[in-house]
Amino acid sequence: MNRPIRVLHLTFNMGIGGTEQVIRQLVTGLDDRQVRPEILCIDGYVGPLGEQLQDQGIRITALSRQPGFDRALIRNIREVLVADNIDVVHCHQYTPWAYGWFAALGTGVKVVFTEHGRFHPDRYRYKAILVNQFMAWSTRAMVAISSATRDALARHEFIPRRRIEVVYNGIAPLQPDASEMARVREALSIPPQAFVVGTVSRLDPIKNQTMMLRAFARFVERCPQAYLLIVGDGPERQPLELLAEQLGVRDQVRFTGFIDAPVNHLALMDVFLLSSHSEGTSMTLLEAMSLGIAPVVTGVGGNPEIVEHERNGLVTRPGDEVDFADALIRLWECPEDRQALSDAARRCFQERFHRDSMLKAYQGIYQHCLPGRG
Repeated sequence: MNRPIRVLHLTFNMGIGGTEQVIRQLVTGLDDRQVRPEILCIDGYVGPLGEQLQDQGIRITALSRQPGFDRALIRNIREVLVADNIDVVHCHQYTPWAYGWFAALGTGVKVVFTEHGRFHPDRYRYKAILVNQFMAWSTRAMVAISSATRDALARHEFIPRRRIEVVYNGIAPLQPDASEMARVREALSIPPQAFVVGTVSRLDPIKNQTMMLRAFARFVERCPQAYLLIVGDGPERQPLELLAEQLGVRDQVRFTGFIDAPVNHLALMDVFLLSSHSEGTSMTLLEAMSLGIAPVVTGVGGNPEIVEHERNGLVTRPGDEVDFADALIRLWECPEDRQALSDAARRCFQERFHRDSMLKAYQGIYQHCLPGRG
């Protein structure tokens, strides 16, 4: 039997985020008799998810990228590729792809690139026209996590659209604990009869929780028993707390800070909210759908590919707090609609976004890189 395909996941770090969650799924979910993974972080530190994986026996190396184009980093990555007998370097995001591609030159290591999302607002990078096309020509597989992300790569990075495969993020369905849910509800002082809407997200301007809060303030006027649960932390936390005070809804908003495994917080929600300016494939949206929670999202990026308006959730106009609030009012006033959307969200998750589908796709990509292996 051939030895396992040795895959090095090249990324910025293994902190808390969607990209890191995907990498964790890949390194823990694939059969190590067929794919043997390790991780290399280029931002100088491992991060909390990485530390958890190290505890599970996953090898993780951290290198420190220097400002500008760091040629020494290329040399150091190449040394890892050769010393660890790597077959495939799987580069997550554009900058790791550039460094991974240069490091793999002349080594025989195959390059796989996954784009996990785009910055908002996106922009053309004319200086990259030639280099991107050349890198794409010699990259064995290029993946986008949504059709919207694929289109952005083609439009802004001048990568041939036909070369980009779409592989949606996938997760294992969450399993909440009823007794722990009750404890969390009590700890947060959320009454049993409350109608709970909420999100699990980094508190960052791109996530536009400012609009979410303003929409919630409108919603409370119709539904006084509503509570907003915001799970996460980030640079916007203090401004959001101040805004909740200014809007007069601070007593009905719960900021939990970062929660490592927020399944029981998420399971308290009657409606899941995603108010972003830009999204790829939101992992927390998939988690909510796995629990059968009806979502309300903005129509940006990969959101409309996951949530079909009126079929498994509601899609609102980006940045429109009135439209967002109206969606909340509808799901509160029409429990039958909410239940139908909840059931459809769970079915959609099982059919399209279960972890097994993503793992199968990436294993196929690795095997395609090295025919007859794995």
